[in-house]
Amino acid sequence: MELLDIMRSRRSVRRYTDDLLTDEQLKKILSAALLAPSGHSKYPCEFIVVRNRELLAKMSHCRKSNIAKMLSDAAAAVVVIADKDKSDTIIEDSSVAMMNMELMAASLGIGNCWIQIRGREAEDDSASENFLRGLLNFPENFACQSVLSLGIPAKEPRARELDKLNFDKVSFVD
Repeated sequence: MELLDIMRSRRSVRRYTDDLLTDEQLKKILSAALLAPSGHSKYPCEFIVVRNRELLAKMSHCRKSNIAKMLSDAAAAVVVIADKDKSDTIIEDSSVAMMNMELMAASLGIGNCWIQIRGREAEDDSASENFLRGLLNFPENFACQSVLSLGIPAKEPRARELDKLNFDKVSFVD
């Protein structure tokens, strides 16, 4: 599959089957994260993989308004954290790693959804980052940027159409 086709087919998936992911699938997704470029080659990102259904259900409360509800039914989640003491590009580095994981998951037919954590609140009105830190026990010097839910899609999402892209948003300067 060509990269543009993978990008067209990658959609946010919030409903999953009960099927589990293989270790090999997870390793490929994590390899994509670890291959992501990093500002000044600092590589401040680390990744917490959660497969335990009970813990995933608890994590589903990390955002208000049921935004993270899909974690309850996910086969796995990858929590992206980054060492604030190591780099000043943790937001950018975390975002690139997340996008790499999303594209790899899509290429494997695995549904996924990016859950924003930075600057958000949990259902209990605490900061989403602190809520997850309480569950996962990552150090204070690590900021949590996002969580990627992963699972086999309950319904195959429709790919985007290239002819419907808004190229009015593109300017060329010669």
